[in-house]
Amino acid sequence: MAGQAVQIATVDDGLPAGQASRPVTVPANDAYTARLHTSLEAVRPLWLRFQMDGVCTAHQHFAWVEGIVARLMPAGAAPLIVEVNDAVTGAPLMLVPLMLRSAFQHRVIEWLSCGVCDYSAPLLADAGAWTAQSAQAAWAAVRSVLPSADRFHITGIPRRISGVANPLALLTTTRDSVQTTFGLAIDGDPETVLKRLCRPSFVKEFGKDWRRLERLGAVELVQAGSPEQVEEIFGELVRMRLSRFRELGRFDLLTQEAVVDFYRDAAIQGLSDGSVRLFGLRVGGSLIAVQYLLVHQGTVHALLIAMDQSVVPNVSPGMAIIGRLMGWAREQDFDYFDLSVGNQSYKEHMGAKGSVLVELSHGYTMRGRAASTAIVLRNRTEAFVRSKPRLLDAAQRLMRGLRRSRGGR
Repeated sequence: MAGQAVQIATVDDGLPAGQASRPVTVPANDAYTARLHTSLEAVRPLWLRFQMDGVCTAHQHFAWVEGIVARLMPAGAAPLIVEVNDAVTGAPLMLVPLMLRSAFQHRVIEWLSCGVCDYSAPLLADAGAWTAQSAQAAWAAVRSVLPSADRFHITGIPRRISGVANPLALLTTTRDSVQTTFGLAIDGDPETVLKRLCRPSFVKEFGKDWRRLERLGAVELVQAGSPEQVEEIFGELVRMRLSRFRELGRFDLLTQEAVVDFYRDAAIQGLSDGSVRLFGLRVGGSLIAVQYLLVHQGTVHALLIAMDQSVVPNVSPGMAIIGRLMGWAREQDFDYFDLSVGNQSYKEHMGAKGSVLVELSHGYTMRGRAASTAIVLRNRTEAFVRSKPRLLDAAQRLMRGLRRSRGGR
């Protein structure tokens, strides 16, 4: 690629009134141009091409992000989709979906997620290798076409996407976050996947729980195959999850009607291409657990899980449905089972491998720097509390008490 320095175009501070397309070239060893779009429709053909033939996660599927823009973006927020191209050939290399919103009297650019994307990763044209140098040059091009903001705040950045280095994770300004994602590479015979890949203690526990369930009646893994079945099974997921979280005194996004509508609509749309799967574990005619999945390029992403512990108090319905779904995933030739973000103990108990996610958070104005500093302090405090089991337990009890008292008003 061309290495000579060229002039960088100036971009107005405000967001353009319509679609923006502003190519710029950055001075770097690997030179790129970037084009800013403020509508998904402007990049639909390229997005779908990258989704089909390139590298991305299920969280960057066009339909998923389209639902975010339609249902979840806060008032006054705007999508910022940056197309990065090779400066010499003009070939598109990357799409970076961001958004600009107001937050506590300042403007922040963050990932186009609104709380429903576990991972922040660009869509890549192919599996070509990225280096720290090329990632830095591409990010400089991205920055050049973005409107002004007080700070950047991008969390949930995985180090790799389907085996390819994530350019965002290679940036020098990223740092480890408090978030960890877990997953299992799966292969071989579906009938023996648990026995071969999970810890013996989990396999033994799963076997006992399954036999207990079978004593209550026929055990069936059911998949929603119609809009009516999605409505039924997803309705049970919401009911179980909210009941469980109220009992634990924990907050859940599904308390927000817009989020419930988003997940339900995505599951119905996903029936056409299989990108979203909704499963229930039925025992003797009653659903005892529900699992919401995303699938893409050999990976199953386990997102929302809910269970009714009261039906079988001496069994873990959540572990039962996850264990059964791992076998289903192998039957469908998937090779990775992603257990999502979170340090829940059952993941390590299963034998899943953890990977720390990174984040990009820094301010450019006084307000932005103050907000970024507050976020860093909050994350450090959270990490310290999590490292002290007794302190963590006390903090969780306090939060449960506060949420229950608010809910009782």
